[in-house]
Amino acid sequence: MDIDIATPLLGGLSPQAFMRRHWQKKPLLVRGAYAGGTPPIARGQLFELAARDEVESRLVVHEGARWTLAHGPFARRALPPLKQPRWTLLVQGVDLHLDEAHRLLTNFRFVPDARLDDLMVSYASDGGGVGPHVDSYDVFLLQLRGRRRWRVGPCKAPAFRAGLPLKILQHFDPQHDWLLEPGDMLYLPPGWAHDGVAEGECLTASIGFRAAGRDEVAQQVLHRLLDDVDADASADGSVARLYRDPGQPAADAPGRIPKALQAFAADAVTRIVADRAALDCGLGEWLSEPVAGASFDRVIGPGLERSRQAAPDPRLLEGVELDRRTRMLYDDRFVFINGESFRAGGRDATLMRRLADRRCLYAADLRRLGDEAGALLHDWLAAGWLRAVRLEGDFA
Repeated sequence: MDIDIATPLLGGLSPQAFMRRHWQKKPLLVRGAYAGGTPPIARGQLFELAARDEVESRLVVHEGARWTLAHGPFARRALPPLKQPRWTLLVQGVDLHLDEAHRLLTNFRFVPDARLDDLMVSYASDGGGVGPHVDSYDVFLLQLRGRRRWRVGPCKAPAFRAGLPLKILQHFDPQHDWLLEPGDMLYLPPGWAHDGVAEGECLTASIGFRAAGRDEVAQQVLHRLLDDVDADASADGSVARLYRDPGQPAADAPGRIPKALQAFAADAVTRIVADRAALDCGLGEWLSEPVAGASFDRVIGPGLERSRQAAPDPRLLEGVELDRRTRMLYDDRFVFINGESFRAGGRDATLMRRLADRRCLYAADLRRLGDEAGALLHDWLAAGWLRAVRLEGDFA
């Protein structure tokens, strides 16, 4: 993707111009953003996904002042009749299950993969929606089939209606009223209230982004750092890190925590968080973790287990492509894939980063891999994180 070339997806803006003018700043309505594009999923396929245990789905029904929310999986008979108005089925992570949906999501990789979350698709009967609400993350709302009316307005201090299973705004003051046709798209930054109501049956794709809070980031990264500390201690059996107090006098106030112990604790924490490389590694491992419940199609050997021998040598292939469920990222020192980290340097680092950016490598690059990098890709093929492809474009 050339980030400096204008694209119909962004209304004639280049990705660079869009990020500068609109990203986390103001909405953008794009007519014909996906004009002529084939929707990545049909209504029946969406219903089939909603019936699967490993797929996250929700059903919202609106009847007068009453809202109900149920969580899947949903057998088809558990869904309301198509002719019943004001109900919505929302299915998360459609890109994890359908190649067509994954390919649609890749159009939005002008935003870093570390921020890109998933493709949710919703089906709504006439009048269906989830009520006026506000998101804490950026979202692109792409109309796939049918029509949906969006009312949009800023919301600086949201308050929600009590007693409802959904976070529906008490007060909603829309400034815009737009009817989206198939192929139209609406971008909304965080903090913009919106209410989408179907006019007839419709399918809408929602391209969402990760917006973790400071506390969540700290918790996830520190959790990984502490795991590494435990692993190091177990590996060397060292007791040097234990607290010692040979100079401790007899305590006349035994309830007081010794200052030396407080200093020991402060030093222990400081040492952990002072290792910037470890912090970066913990962040990359967390961000690259696959979605909970994601499963990969492993290469199976005669023993019905993952088999390294059954996987091909990647350096002899025409090409490899990351599986649609694989998350791969990198920084200046590490490559991260599906929650694991690897140090990378030199030519192998360049090729690994190319794989993360392009999500594929072809024969000329594969032949340049060193032994260590080649062994890694071999293991990833066996694990189902990568798959072999042919140059004529067969990515099955």
